[in-house]
Amino acid sequence: MKKDQIILGIETSCDETAAAVIKNGTEILSNVISSQIESHKRFGGVVPEIASRMHVEQITLVIEEALLQADVTYKDIDAVAVTEGPGLVGALLIGVNAAKAVAFAHGIPLVGVHHIAGHIYANRLIQEMKFPALSLVVSGGHTELILLKEHGSFKVIGETRDDAAGEAYDKVARTLNFPYPGGPHIDRLAHEGKPSINLPRAWLNGSYDFSFSGLKSSVINTLHNAEQRGETIEPADLAASFQASVIEVLVTKTLKAAEDFNVKQVMLAGGVAANKGLRAALTEAFTAVPDIELVIPPLSLCTDNAAMIGAAGSILFEKGKRSDLALNGNPGLDIENL
Repeated sequence: MKKDQIILGIETSCDETAAAVIKNGTEILSNVISSQIESHKRFGGVVPEIASRMHVEQITLVIEEALLQADVTYKDIDAVAVTEGPGLVGALLIGVNAAKAVAFAHGIPLVGVHHIAGHIYANRLIQEMKFPALSLVVSGGHTELILLKEHGSFKVIGETRDDAAGEAYDKVARTLNFPYPGGPHIDRLAHEGKPSINLPRAWLNGSYDFSFSGLKSSVINTLHNAEQRGETIEPADLAASFQASVIEVLVTKTLKAAEDFNVKQVMLAGGVAANKGLRAALTEAFTAVPDIELVIPPLSLCTDNAAMIGAAGSILFEKGKRSDLALNGNPGLDIENL
């Protein structure tokens, strides 16, 4: 019988210290996350120096807990997969150096993983991939359409030209005086209001690219203009109108790309994949296209976690990718040149 492949995944690209153990690239044996949200809330966003310091404090504990929950030891681990980039360089370095220490001390192969590849491969933990596949990646720092012709092959066919969708959500949330992270507050409020305010959609015709900077500015201007006129805008209606604009563009472009590239599967990925409005709109849109399978990960696999890094690392390991002990954190890592 073929031996099961066991991968230890490590993720520290931003403000979650995470470790997980993945079996055969598809089964989660453990998935441990230490979140820093409460520590960063008072600053209205992630403070890189604080994030790095907290990763140092938690990384060993999180790895030990992941091994304990999975009921494995280092002798059972076939490879250590770690987020190499992109992300906050100080935060990345903690995970990379922890992974290198484990690999060196126990003679285990090391595999550097692209953070966004991890988000995409979170989908494989619930549904096997079918190629060609398309992933809509929506997070605080990324909004991209990525085409996969086979495992481990990534081609960016569309990306944001300015603000990522998650970034726009957080900036609009701050304007409405919501605490960090603001995205979930906007999503919740949007379901209480009506999209009655006319806000722009940046279609960028002839392109699969996105742009949300103008929309963000329009929301801020709408609020300021109303304030100057002594008028009151219902926050729920503004949130609903903003979300409707974002989702319409995301869904429309994803649907067009999926049909243009004749894909068999569309996967949602990234932190904003937890947005209820986006999940519902994509589900409705692809119900009308039965020959394309839509995969949406559970909420636990949308935000940063190490299970997704283990899943992506499993494929890279199978394809023969190995990193040496010169591996470094790379904030500008390119997903197309892995």
